[in-house]
Amino acid sequence: MSTEQRPPVSRRKLGLFGVVALIGAGLIVATGIRAREESGSKLREWTDNQAVPSVAVAFPNARALNPTIDLPGRLEAYSRAPIFARVSGYLKSWSADIGAKVKAGQVIAEIEAPDLDQQLLQARADLVSQQSSARLSEATLNRRKTLLASNFVSMQEIDERTADLANKKAAVNSGTANVERLEALAGYKKITVPFDGVVTARETDVGALINAGGGSGPAMFVVSDITKLRVYVNVPQSYVPAVRIGAKAVLTMPEYPNRTFAATVEASSQSVDVSSGTTRMQLALDNAGGELMPGAYANVRLPLERDAVPLHIPSSALIFNKDGLRVATVGPDDKVLFKTVTIARDLGKEIELASGVTPDDRIITAPPDGIADGDPVRVVGAAAKGKPTTASEKQDVKG
Repeated sequence: MSTEQRPPVSRRKLGLFGVVALIGAGLIVATGIRAREESGSKLREWTDNQAVPSVAVAFPNARALNPTIDLPGRLEAYSRAPIFARVSGYLKSWSADIGAKVKAGQVIAEIEAPDLDQQLLQARADLVSQQSSARLSEATLNRRKTLLASNFVSMQEIDERTADLANKKAAVNSGTANVERLEALAGYKKITVPFDGVVTARETDVGALINAGGGSGPAMFVVSDITKLRVYVNVPQSYVPAVRIGAKAVLTMPEYPNRTFAATVEASSQSVDVSSGTTRMQLALDNAGGELMPGAYANVRLPLERDAVPLHIPSSALIFNKDGLRVATVGPDDKVLFKTVTIARDLGKEIELASGVTPDDRIITAPPDGIADGDPVRVVGAAAKGKPTTASEKQDVKG
């Protein structure tokens, strides 16, 4: 049985095949290495990008959100007189109870003071005796002077009688002054009203022991003129320069929920209370109708006048830690820069700043945890391009 033999492969072809195979293998290896390097480079770039936080920024808003401030106030009578007794005794009668309208000079009570009455009687009797002694001394002196020409009396006796008459007249003057003093005190047994007003307090009754002076108990009566009221408001120190004398304020009262009352700022204490950090201001309020009552609470809305428009930022931008109250801003190089700020008013979602930032600062609205000065950040949103140049652009950034 014959077999067919294949022609032998030449060495040249085998060598060529090996070279091609080596080149192919090298290309495969090179392609894999390059792909791995590109993948590693992209991974490093992605990792670096993830390490730089993305932040949203906003510019401080210079729009005056609320040019007024609401503060609690207290109403007081424009004129108020606590009435105390000038003489001691017992209350004999009174004729004006709380709420009664009274007129200036009206008698509203009478005090019974028997000991004062007796002192007055004694003083008058002493005065009569002193006047009699003075008249007798004067008559004696005149008779002695008629005998002086006949040398019946000496000049020494005339001088003595003259001095005695002067002493007697001085005693009369003293007695007269004492009687007038006691009569004046006796006049205070009737309690009169110093001005037109309303009796807002009565702390006595018939038969009550009355002590002279104002340091041993409450006033017998309190009379108040409520046709005009004073409103006292404690204004925080930072707002005092913005509240001007003569400014018009609006009051609301809980008992009149649908009404407002106009008042005028007329005085300031010009001092700051160290315990509260506020300045007391006084407003005048017309109350001719007598609707409002002294001592009542009122909500006072004061207008604020400022030389510069205040800046507002989102409340979420505030950072408070051991370094104090600060905000994080983004500089021109897209790096974080912290700035210390001072709050003027907390308006809820927005904070009104007194100092610390400028309208050109890019404020990070929600600073991420762990952010520090000099950290690079990526600014996202419209504010990344720079400060808005128009009011509409600024509103777009805030939105």
